Amino acid sequence: MIVLNKIYTKTGDDGETALGNGARVAKHSMRVTAYGTVDEANATVGMARLHADPDLDAALARIQNDLFDLGADLCRPDMERDADAEYPPLRMVKAQVDRLESEIDAMNSRLEPLRSFILPGGSALAAHLHLCRTVSRRAERETVELATMETVNPDAVKYLNRLSDWFFVAARVANDDGRADVLWVPGANR
Repeated sequence: MIVLNKIYTKTGDDGETALGNGARVAKHSMRVTAYGTVDEANATVGMARLHADPDLDAALARIQNDLFDLGADLCRPDMERDADAEYPPLRMVKAQVDRLESEIDAMNSRLEPLRSFILPGGSALAAHLHLCRTVSRRAERETVELATMETVNPDAVKYLNRLSDWFFVAARVANDDGRADVLWVPGANR
């Protein structure tokens, strides 16, 4: 159990932070950047939840919890040493990816196929979900970049890839099942 009774520690005043295994790294390290963007994505989900109906709110709450799991996964390097850890690190698992895929398929079954790209917007909820999509896509790019330097759980990358797709489809659902999507008109303002 985590107990946070003192919020500031002053240990980061020199530009370093502690990873989940206690190692100190620069705050601008790729690992910190990746899980920091996951945290940012989580905050955008919180904003979207303000506009969601109860069913979507419950799904977004599950995603927020998953994003904390993902941050916990990314802040613990040395996957090969997991078996020796005093407390086994929390890692993303295939079931979390599978759940997103199932939810995407269920939402997408309500929608007509796209015949144009859509602009991020429409309803307030859809606009927030598109912001969630773009921030989660950035988190994915940063996590993939991290994976070129260090070991990263493959399920973490897969989860982020599916998550941005989930937000895209959810945004279409939020736009009256795609009927209120704002279509891109190529060259409209030439």
